Amino acid sequence: MKKLTPVFVLAGAAGLTACSPKLPEHPNLIYILADDLGYGDIGVNGQKLIQTPNIDRLAAEGMQFSQHYAGSTVCAPSRCCLMTGMHTGHAVVRGNRPMKPEGQAPMPEGTVTIAQLLHDAGYVTGMFGKWGLGGPGSVSEPMNAGFDEFYGYNCQRHAHRYYTDYLWHNRERDSLPENRNNQMVTYSQDKIMEHLLQFIRDNHDTTFFLYAPFTLPHAALQVPDEDREPYMGQFKETPFRGGYYRAQEYPKATYAGMVSRLDKDVGRIVSLVRKLGIADHTLVIFTSDNGPHKEGGADPDFFDSNGIFRGYKRDLYEGGIREPFIVWWPGIIAEGSHSDHLSAFWDFMPTACDLAGISSPEDIDGISYLPALLGRHQPAHDYLYWEFHEQGGKQAVRKGDWKAVRLHVSSKEHPATELYNLAVDSSETHDVSGEEPEILKEMEAIMETAHTPDPKWPLLFSEKKRGEQSN
Repeated sequence: MKKLTPVFVLAGAAGLTACSPKLPEHPNLIYILADDLGYGDIGVNGQKLIQTPNIDRLAAEGMQFSQHYAGSTVCAPSRCCLMTGMHTGHAVVRGNRPMKPEGQAPMPEGTVTIAQLLHDAGYVTGMFGKWGLGGPGSVSEPMNAGFDEFYGYNCQRHAHRYYTDYLWHNRERDSLPENRNNQMVTYSQDKIMEHLLQFIRDNHDTTFFLYAPFTLPHAALQVPDEDREPYMGQFKETPFRGGYYRAQEYPKATYAGMVSRLDKDVGRIVSLVRKLGIADHTLVIFTSDNGPHKEGGADPDFFDSNGIFRGYKRDLYEGGIREPFIVWWPGIIAEGSHSDHLSAFWDFMPTACDLAGISSPEDIDGISYLPALLGRHQPAHDYLYWEFHEQGGKQAVRKGDWKAVRLHVSSKEHPATELYNLAVDSSETHDVSGEEPEILKEMEAIMETAHTPDPKWPLLFSEKKRGEQSN
């Protein structure tokens, strides 16, 4: 791979001026994605019981966004929004749909991903963690979606097992026979980190995009004893038995250990970037794919994992989709800075394209948040939109301070819409739909226009009914 010379130029983002910070051309991009980590699970967002010093330091040295949202409230559609720049009303994957024998529903052939765009721009692209957007051999497995190297889990169901007997390296299985017969010897995160850190070492003298969609702290609740030990006895809990794939006893200590292990690995990545002397040429993002889960003995209420927000994973209330979001780039992003810009996963594609000096596709939903990172005038979204295809179907819209949530859209022809003013009610406890009819009407109109029907992903009652009649 030809080395891209780090000359200094201005990026082509709208709103930048001649006095903006000088940006290295083609900076390295590292995107760290936690799995089911709640907004309140890290120290800088109020966590008191779990230690996250490395993530907290990342925020102290970079910028923290207070109003950043996941693409969806579960794994696959959230990742699709991130990879394609589309919200779930337009995305090609809108739910967790399993495929046999392994994997999830693929993206259609020819789907443009940010990995493909960066690869074509000369970046070395690597992914280490969990994919969930097309099973092995499919048209959208990682090696067909723009990545030069992949190591980890292809399938979300497989990723429930932290002591699996195999992982994927590119298109080949990497066997871990020591974990067969329910043995718990090699922790998958160890192997993922081994390959991830080597990727950085191998490519530190060129330009790379590193996507790190870790499985922590998703269920099953499993972590090496060394990570759990600091929390043993702290929570006075009764041993838990059952749940996903031999989840370990003492789930609170285990969950805390998983978050701390995630934090430790974030620290290892940043430490290596510093050691290799590429920190001033490397942008690091840390976030999570959706809100906290309740599976395998996890107790998000005990940890206040969703902070002040209502809802969990599979909810479109704030707790299910508002995520921690930290961006670190020494010398470029002001230390300890904050942004209240409304942003979401589908904004990563245009932001990364701006940083790489390339054009982003015209038909995406995202807008670049590079101006916000530089402390400049930031163009705003007209609105943010989500839909969820489980639990009777759900829709949500965020426009300014207003948030609308509609439930049972798949099972009712005329479901009610809830309306909240997040400026005074960030916990979404007071439905003001009856008090603000004009705003409610505007939000419902957005729900109608933001959702593009897809026969593969019927959502609304009318779409479900047409599908049933045609079968």
